Parts: sequence; structure tokens; C-alpha cells
Amino acid sequence: MLLAFPAQIIHAGQACVVKEDNISERVYTIREGNTLVLQCLVTGHPRPQVRWTKTAGSASDKFQETSVFNETLRIEKIQRLQGGRYYCKAENGVGVPAIKSIRVDVQYLDEPILTVHQTISDVRGSFYQEKTVFLRCTVNSNPPARFIWKRGAETLSHSQDNGVDIYEPLYTQGETKVLKLKNLRPQDYASYTCQVSVRNVCSILDKTITFQLTNTTAPPALKLSVNETLVVNPGDNVTMQCSLIGGDPLPEVVWSHSPSPMPHNSLIQKGNLTIWGICMEDSGYYNCTAINNVGNPAKKTVNLLVRSMKNVTFQITPDVIKESESIQLGQDLKLSCHVDAVPQEKVIYFWYKNGKPARVSDRLLISRNDPELPPVTSSLEIIDLRFSDYGTYLCIASFQGAPIPDLSVEVNISSETVPPTISVPKGQSTITVREGSRAELQCEVRGKPKPPIIWSRVDKEAPMPSGAMTVETYDGKLCLESVSREMSGTYKCQTARYNGFNIRPREALVQLNVQFPPVVEPTSQDVRQGMGRSVTLRCTMLKGSPMKVATAVWRFNGNLLTLLPTEQQDYSELMLDSVNRETSGSYECSISNDVGVSTCLFHVSAKAYNPEFYYDTPNPTLSQKQSKNYSYVLQWTQKEPDAVDPILKYRLDVRQLNQRNTVQTLIPVKKMEKGLLLEHILRNLKVPQSYEVRLTPITNFGAGDMAARIIRYMEPINYPNLADNTCHFEDEKICGFTQDKMDNFDWTRQNALTQNPKRTVNTGPSTDISGTEEGYYMFIEASRPRVQGDKARLISPLYNITGKYFCVSFFYHMYGKHIGSLNLLVRVQNKRAIDTQVWSLSENKGNEWKQAHVPISPPGPFQIIFEGVRGTSYEGDIAIDDVTLKRGDCPRKSIGPNKAVALPGSGVPTLHKSSLCGPLTFFLYVLLR
Repeated sequence: MLLAFPAQIIHAGQACVVKEDNISERVYTIREGNTLVLQCLVTGHPRPQVRWTKTAGSASDKFQETSVFNETLRIEKIQRLQGGRYYCKAENGVGVPAIKSIRVDVQYLDEPILTVHQTISDVRGSFYQEKTVFLRCTVNSNPPARFIWKRGAETLSHSQDNGVDIYEPLYTQGETKVLKLKNLRPQDYASYTCQVSVRNVCSILDKTITFQLTNTTAPPALKLSVNETLVVNPGDNVTMQCSLIGGDPLPEVVWSHSPSPMPHNSLIQKGNLTIWGICMEDSGYYNCTAINNVGNPAKKTVNLLVRSMKNVTFQITPDVIKESESIQLGQDLKLSCHVDAVPQEKVIYFWYKNGKPARVSDRLLISRNDPELPPVTSSLEIIDLRFSDYGTYLCIASFQGAPIPDLSVEVNISSETVPPTISVPKGQSTITVREGSRAELQCEVRGKPKPPIIWSRVDKEAPMPSGAMTVETYDGKLCLESVSREMSGTYKCQTARYNGFNIRPREALVQLNVQFPPVVEPTSQDVRQGMGRSVTLRCTMLKGSPMKVATAVWRFNGNLLTLLPTEQQDYSELMLDSVNRETSGSYECSISNDVGVSTCLFHVSAKAYNPEFYYDTPNPTLSQKQSKNYSYVLQWTQKEPDAVDPILKYRLDVRQLNQRNTVQTLIPVKKMEKGLLLEHILRNLKVPQSYEVRLTPITNFGAGDMAARIIRYMEPINYPNLADNTCHFEDEKICGFTQDKMDNFDWTRQNALTQNPKRTVNTGPSTDISGTEEGYYMFIEASRPRVQGDKARLISPLYNITGKYFCVSFFYHMYGKHIGSLNLLVRVQNKRAIDTQVWSLSENKGNEWKQAHVPISPPGPFQIIFEGVRGTSYEGDIAIDDVTLKRGDCPRKSIGPNKAVALPGSGVPTLHKSSLCGPLTFFLYVLLR
């Protein structure tokens, strides 16, 4: 069950500050572009599932659609829109979910934008004119920015000069401050600077922008060398000149293209845009814009059209007044011709009859725009059709004087010209195929001229396999390759309106049935039952075509079972009278429907389910490396204990990793119920060894399902919140220490087993301070590609703890003739982070671990930083281990490195002194400023 401890959100990212606001909500402030890392710590069993969600602002907003199902939420290069309230919700199906929230405030300061506007207005009739200039400075920021206006080096204020007003305008986007120069004077022609500041929050520096106001300052003006609409032929080279005719300071000229980017075959040079070998894709609107931040931008637009013609179509319209659908003598007839072209209105149509130009008369009319047809469609209308009007009519679409090929279409009008009919061939109205095979749907169309056939789906609004909603064929056949069950349904074939008669479409329907094997459930099921109890196994057919069970075959452990025949239905059942050792095993039901076979699999047993380990146990119980032993509290609950016979005991097998020997223990059970937390203490585990633990429940049936887990020695996870604790670097989380992203390289966590076997000799430690091969330490490698002066910085978590004096103790190893320096710094979190060096040691100190004690007295929340500096060459590896932070004074024996720990086989340890006076005095001086 979920325990009574609330969820907790901790951070491990690049936070500027984490604080509680006035409504007791945690606020996490981060600079835009940094990395956000939030972890949700929650207790409970079974192990809760953690879901992160976000709202845009207040708690009343709805959750966003996207969620992160993980204990850790990580956002690289966070952006301003990702700020808001983040919730972690933990639930395990038991009790009430645990919910915790934190507000993430993303802080940023964009570059300011300065624009200048000027007005000239008549005052008191026409006696004089007043010229007023507005300098508008706009910026986007969080928190709101502070504005400072300067004329030259002089800071301007609202009240110091009658000719100056400074105010915030209404209805503006972003933060804006306006400097108004009233009735412009000679001294107002000067250099103006707008400085914006968020007061160094998140170490964001101020930004400025400057403008030189002169008596020639003017908005931009443009002139184009071409008309607003430009029609060109494909393949032409086009140059559009955009010339500046005004503007001070000199405007910047920019070309853009919509709706797509600028063509790859284009070049912009001094405001001129040239496009070589122009094609249809280059059509669109080209915008030339000039900007100098004075007044409004100047903009000129050219609509570039590339000539083209395609897709010529015709249609025959019988006499609609007499509601006829066939061609008859004595009635009217209209032939229409259309081509898709650019520019459409420039297309010219020519009509021919039997090879000669058609002559307009009182019985033969040619029109260009019929309101019932698409724009720019040519129609030839014959009044009172006669026998002499029969013949071949040719429509030619042309761009006069342009190198675009003409398009034409021919229509034959005779007594044989008849409207279309459509039908489905006999026996083809229903097509049945198996899934994965090929299907051919067919409709026969008759008539002259014979129109194309358009296919579509009827029973569902779904596209054809090609992705299009309709498919046009000229032979009336629709071929479908590798059909799937989703393609089943009714398909419609109908005559196309264009390239045929303009009459009500003829249509027919074809049914496609796709047969597929059964879909059954359960595909696999674990069935548990107590000894001697009955159980019924059912295999159900969910889907299939045909939807009836043809055969159902049952097998037990691979052997065929004989069942009485049953009536055809959509499931098959098998009943077991008693579950025991003889009837336990695998049951398989194979269901077929004449197309294929699918199988249900049942695993029947009376053995107990596996135990479920409790992952929130605070471990290890004892974590002193020098004792070389630690204990572990193993806790678990039993999955579905009531499903089978009562559990009598557990078999516990413990094995040290990389070894074969196993220690077995039997743990008796007096009482068992669902959700009951059981525990067993594992003692005398060796630091820092890892172990495999196997736990198996035992019932009258025998051994149940085993659960296994790996137990690893870990540093205390709450180390950042506690003083008086030692970090041995045995856990991958290295006690919350992080690598500085601004240094040259990283510290490496390693031990004697994981270190590089080709590592430089005569440098670095062979083991950690404990002398065991498994023990870890932090290490910097001085070999290539490192160069002299490169730095690696390891930063501790933020210690938000109170106390006047603290002592930082640690072991260091500095062996090699090219050793550089090991520095200890303290970072104090105040208005801004201040790093102060409080300890330093350089040069070779021998092949041995030594201990240093460094007193510090930070005035507020702080971090400690270990900085390794690479020396003159590659024999300069440095290592640290067993870092301790304690309240109070350091040992009085010595402030500097004072304890030598000789490695096995090394000589007598020697003491070394290091001067702390200068760095410590400087550190205290900085803190007290």
C-alpha cells in the first residue's frame, strides 16, 4: 500500500535558485537554455508508477496531453514556453495517489529592439509646425526588465527635461518603454541608448541597443524594377531589382518567398534577386522589405507566375432545357473545353470542325465563360442539332506568342455518340479473397465516348490503399495488391463527369470480403488455483472471417486431448475437475476458421506467485567503509497469496556476484495476507560487494515462482540533506556530485577492476583508500588529449544547512612527476554564485593516500568543488576518496594534509604541509563584503 509519506520533488539540474514562495509552493528558477532535471521521490508498495504532467499556469488549467512516465523528468535546453507548474503523481492502485507540484520559472532576456517614429502636426492653425520623435524600446524578458535611457553618457529621467517624456504605452506586446522628444531641438540630435536589465537574475547580464538620431533620420523607401504581377516562361532567367530611394540610417534589404522558402537556384546581390532556369515550383509571392527601425518597414511584393498548361478535359452537355440525357436531332448540344493553366485568364481556345475552323453563326455559338463551368472554359453550343452538325470537333488551348506547347482534345459527334452505362460483370459483384493476396474489382462501362471510371469506398470514410480518397481508371478495373482485413467493404465505381457526358453519373457497387485467420484471447494466460479445486479454460474467437469456429483442438503438454464434439460457436472450453501435480502444465487450444489457425495458451499450476520486493527500503543499514561490512533490510510482499494454498515458508538464496557459492536460508511464515510487508535482515555483507538474492515461496504444492534482485552497496541517498556523512563514491550517483559543464574534462569514477589496464605507470592509485579492488574513487586522467592547464571540476549538491563552522575532510592521491594542482573551492549561493578557493596543493606527493581537513564558514547555502588541474605532461593523475562534511571545527592537530595512509607494499608515510592562510583569508574577506 502507499505509505503515509508524501511525495518529494528534488532537483539535480542547473537551477538558479529553489525557494518557497508566499503560498508555500516550491519555485524552481532556471535560465533558458539550461537543463532541467526533476526527480520525484515517493514511497509505496507495489512500486508506484510516477507520471509527470504540466499545466500552463494555475492549478485549474487542464493537464496537457503529453505525460512522462518516469521518476526523473529531464528537459535539455529548456525554453520559455516550457515553464509552468509541474506535477508528479504516484499511484500503485492501493490507497490515494500521492501528488506533489513545483513551479518552474524559466528566466530570459532577449535582445532589445529600438524603433523610431516621428510625427509632424499643425498646431494653432498654420502658425508653426511641431516635430515630435518617439524612440520605442521593446524587449521580452522574465522577470520584467528595467529600462534605462541614456543620451550619450547621460542618464535621462522623466522630470529632468521639459522636452523629454518617458512612459509605458498601452496595448503593446512585450515590455516597452518610450522616450518622447517633444518639439525637436538641436541638442536632441544625439546618440540614444536603451539599456535593459533583469538585475542579474540567473546571472543574466544587461543588454543595450544604441541609435544615432540626426536631422536626416528618415524611414526606408523602395522602388521595384518590375510590375506587381510578373509572368515568365519556364526556363527563363529572371532578375527583380529592388532599389532604395530613401532611409537613414541605411536600411537593410531582405527578400522572402511565400508560401515556400527561397528557391535554391536564386541569388540575392545588393537588393537584386535573380532566379535562373525558373520552374513551376518557383511561383509565388516575392517580398522585398527594407528595415532601418525608423518608421514602418517599406515593402514591395511581386506575384511571380510561371506559364503552364496541363490536364485538358471536355464534356458533352445534351439539351438540359428538355431534360434530355442523350443526343437527339432537333435539340440543343453544348461541347465544353477546359485546360488548367497559369495564368488562367491568358488562355485562348480555338475550335475546329472536321479540320477547319468553326464559324460562328446563329446556330453555332462560342463562349468563353459559362457560369455553370469552371472559369475560363470555352463552350461551343449548337442550336437545333442537324445531321450536318455531325462530325469531329477539335478544341485547342494556346498561349499566344509564348513557347508553351498547345494542348488539344477531340470529340466525335454522331448518331453513335451515346451516354454511358455501367454494370458489374456477372459473378463479380462480391469478391472474396484471403488476406495478403491480390484482389481485382471490375466495372464494365459502355458508351461513346467511353468515360474514365472513378472508384471510392462507400461504407467507411477511409482512403484507398494509395492514400487518395478516389482512384481513376480507364479500363474499369481496380487492382488491390496484398489486401488486408481493413480493406473489406463496399466499393463504388462511377462515370467521370469530364471527358464524357455532363449528365447524372452512372454508378455500381462491388463488395470485397477479405478472409483472415481467427483473433483469439487469451493468447497466453497464467492460471493459478489451489490443490483439488476445479478450473475452466476458455479460448474465445474475437474476430475472424468467417466468424465461426471450424475446428478446436486441445493439447496438454503437447499431447492431443479427446473432447466430445460441440455445436459450432465462437469459443471452445475445457474443464479440469481438480488441479494437482498431474494436471498442472501447459494447455494449448488451436482454433481454426478454414482460413488459418490461432492458439490460446494456458499455464495451469497450483504453485504460488512470486514475491514482490519493496524498493523503497532505506539501505544499507550500516554503511561504514572501514568496517568492511554492511547490512541490508530485505522487504517484500506476496503477489496474490489467496490465489493458491497458504504459503508455509520462503527459501532465500544469497550469492555474491562473480562467485558460485550460495548461502541458503529458510524463512518460516506464520501469517500471510495481501499487502502484508515481510522483512529479513541480511548481515555481514562485504563492502562494496554486490549480491544476487533469490526468494522462493513454498506451499504444499512445492516451490513457487522465484523473484530475484541485485543488492548493491550504495551511499546514503539523502546525503545532501545531512551533515556528518562520508561519500565513498561507491554508488554510480556519487552522492549527488555532478560534473561541471563549463570545465575542460570530467572526473572519472573507477576502481582497480575498471581502470584502464594501459594506464600510465608511475602515476595514480592502484586501489581506493580501503585497499580493496572493488572500492571506487574519483580520478582525473592526465594523458592525451589533455593539455597543460586543463581543468576538471566536481561539484557537490547544494547544502542548504545552517551552521557557523564546517569541516571538509577528504583523502587525496597525487603521485607522478608531472602532477598539476588539486584545489578545493566553496561556492556560496547569494545574489549570484561566488566561487572561492580555500585549499590548494601541487606537485608529486608520493604513491600513497593522504588526508586533508579544511575549515570553512559559509554565510549561506553552499557547494564544495574539487578542481583538478593537469600538469606539464601525462604523468599527472590525481584521485580523491572518502569526502566528509561535518559541523564544527576540524581536528586541531593540523589544518593542512595531515594523515598519510600507506598502500600495501609502500614505504613509510611522510607528512606534508600546505599553506591555507592566504586562500582562507581571501575567502573570508569575500564572504564578509
